[in-house]
Amino acid sequence: MSEINRSLIIVKPKQPFLDWARPLDVESQDLTLESMCKDSTAYLIPEIWHDPDEEDFLTTYYDLLFEEQLEEWSLDETAWPQQRDLKMFLEWFEVEFHSLVFDLCDEAIQVVED
Repeated sequence: MSEINRSLIIVKPKQPFLDWARPLDVESQDLTLESMCKDSTAYLIPEIWHDPDEEDFLTTYYDLLFEEQLEEWSLDETAWPQQRDLKMFLEWFEVEFHSLVFDLCDEAIQVVED
């Protein structure tokens, strides 16, 4: 087991995101927050050890994270909220920061290209 030089954030949807996602298609009508949060998206990020660095990270990357979350539910950008800001991001998502990340695998991390 090796500690790696990354931190981790987990982005979990809140009610406003669920309210936006439900009407997108028939299969989404039965979505619940519990089911959406069960397998939330995790991101490896540069190492962060202090709360002010977390705020700086979110200020810089919230829109990228927001777009990634929206794109998971709809590729139609016209369906996305157009006036997104950090305040709205934090209303729509809970963000958990984790400073220690360990790699339990013996294999090297591989980048999967889109």
